[in-house]
Amino acid sequence: MTTHHSVTVDADTEGYRLDKFLSTALPEISRARLQGMIEAGAVLRAGKPYTNSSYKVKAGESYVLDVPEVVTLDLTPSNITLDIVYEDDDIIILNKPAGMTVHPAAGTKGDTLVHALLNHCGASLSGIGGVARPGIVHRIDKETSGLLAVAKNDAAHQHLSAQLKERTLKRTYIAYVWMALNPREGTIDAPIARNSRYRRQMAVVEGGKHAVTHYETLAAYHIPGNITPLASKVMCELETGRTHQIRVHLTHAKCPLVGDPVYGMATSQRLQRLKAAGYQLTDEAIAVFTNLRRQALHAQELVLIHPKTNEEMTFECPLPADLIELENTLQSLTIKG
Repeated sequence: MTTHHSVTVDADTEGYRLDKFLSTALPEISRARLQGMIEAGAVLRAGKPYTNSSYKVKAGESYVLDVPEVVTLDLTPSNITLDIVYEDDDIIILNKPAGMTVHPAAGTKGDTLVHALLNHCGASLSGIGGVARPGIVHRIDKETSGLLAVAKNDAAHQHLSAQLKERTLKRTYIAYVWMALNPREGTIDAPIARNSRYRRQMAVVEGGKHAVTHYETLAAYHIPGNITPLASKVMCELETGRTHQIRVHLTHAKCPLVGDPVYGMATSQRLQRLKAAGYQLTDEAIAVFTNLRRQALHAQELVLIHPKTNEEMTFECPLPADLIELENTLQSLTIKG
């Protein structure tokens, strides 16, 4: 069942952003849900979809939307232990392990973060996009570890989503990449869209969505006798949050993440190329590289404004054991520069 709405801009709401105008006119619908409907083309003006949430509305304009009934996910909560960094009545900050999927998809077993959150929080979580599911504000890839923010009610979700959109919610990652970035510090500003050849991948594509990553090389690991570093430790700060953004941008900069076969190459192939190029690796180091079963990427720091207290909060999360082992191996092999 859907609910039909038709709203008209008056003098009091003229100049509002489209999403703010709609949430003011329809307070029973969350702003986050309305933003999702706008982006999906479900909001019509003069019979045509209008997809710009930040458009400043004008008096006399009319908008039409059909809002679907909220559907409850047919999911069974799973008793999965969560590594909770912080929790109160409004938000949860989690340290997600590598290997855990965030959102369920068709055929997903009961081992996602959503299943765990349903068990932890029950029915109190924020509804997003017309589906009653935990209010995860931003995603990180299955094989990326680190900090993730979850809203426990709709007001908190709207507040945090607005921070994400306005780029005041700051996310900093630690990445280990092959070779070294040039320059060592800078900004990658390159649009991202679906890869036209490999539909499960993203790529830097002209005309894609605006995507910006700021980076700084923290260490470059040089094997004696080789001019080019074997690998580097890089801090990345997201200005935008496109799918696979850091992985795509670092590959575009010719420094793919260690352990990422999707945007780089298989580890075995990489090690063969390094050997052919004269890099001398110990058996122990080869084992560490080979046994790293995911991309070497960790969401280390999260800075946000608390949705109720307006206090700026900073959360940090240490590197997991597999990335500590990787860093120790790189240091033992090389001269740190």
